[in-house]
Amino acid sequence: MLQKWNRLRFAKLPPHLGTSPTAAPVAAYDHTVVAKLGIMIEGQEGLNWDRWRSLCHDVEALGFASLRRSEHLISLMGHDDRDCIDCWTSLALAAEWTKSIQFGPMVSPMTFHHPAVLARKAAAVDLLSGGRLILGVGAGWNQHEHETFGVPFLTTKERMDLLENGVARIRDTWKMSNPKPAQNPIPLLMGGRGERRALPMIAREASEWNLSHMDAAEYQQKRGVLEESCRTIGRDPSTIRHSTMATYIIGRDRADLRERAGKLREFLPSLQGFEVDEAMSEVRKRGLVGTPEEIVDQIRSYAAMGVDLFMLQHFLLDDQDALRLLASEVIPAIA
Repeated sequence: MLQKWNRLRFAKLPPHLGTSPTAAPVAAYDHTVVAKLGIMIEGQEGLNWDRWRSLCHDVEALGFASLRRSEHLISLMGHDDRDCIDCWTSLALAAEWTKSIQFGPMVSPMTFHHPAVLARKAAAVDLLSGGRLILGVGAGWNQHEHETFGVPFLTTKERMDLLENGVARIRDTWKMSNPKPAQNPIPLLMGGRGERRALPMIAREASEWNLSHMDAAEYQQKRGVLEESCRTIGRDPSTIRHSTMATYIIGRDRADLRERAGKLREFLPSLQGFEVDEAMSEVRKRGLVGTPEEIVDQIRSYAAMGVDLFMLQHFLLDDQDALRLLASEVIPAIA
């Protein structure tokens, strides 16, 4: 079965579908429209339909720039009883439940989808939304969920091949099929830090590059590699938006901050066993922690290095107060 699956997924592409050493015709961002803060939802960690509807409404109404969600099949924290609603069904609903905000998967693993079928889903959702989808695609990385649900988990090279060939197939599908997406092409979001394959692929294909955590030294080093990869193929590096994903803890004052940190500590296995202040220190290593003023200062320091968009991991799905605090105190200060 695996051999058959591999033959199907790695079938040789027609000549016009092969990868190219030059930049693909990527969708350009309007940097004057997209703001600085977005919300990232880990859809496998308790997201249900009522919560998703509320989040779609709140995140848009409060003025965030983007709403994104992960695509996984089961909790990645060992809590198999947590709700995990289907990604692309939820995105189709987001197209109807929102009116102006950008949204999309961050990211859809190519191991889960035939690329032509994924392209058709994306085109449909983009049309339904009036051209607001950003299509995040990745190679897939979590071995446990693949094995649990019988999805073949290939070697790193095979998964990168699948991603690279899949992007070419996606673009070709948009050319051949109808109706066309409202954005043609739909902007692609890609993550990755690998200097041999991932960053050169991002230089060729992506409208946005996402770094999965906040690390100033790593960001600056990888940014240099990405920019050189762009120059090698004749692409202006400034045409790629840079985003980072970050866990956050915000509070109006220290008491509010510690209370929210305690709740996050209970939710995240990686923080359990720490005292509250220690948990905040752990998050601060690769995330944002503090009062609104402190969060603003942390964001500004990364923005000065070139990060355009901060996707904040909103783990406490029912915490509307944190979203309101970000919207009222942080967004205006960094606009």
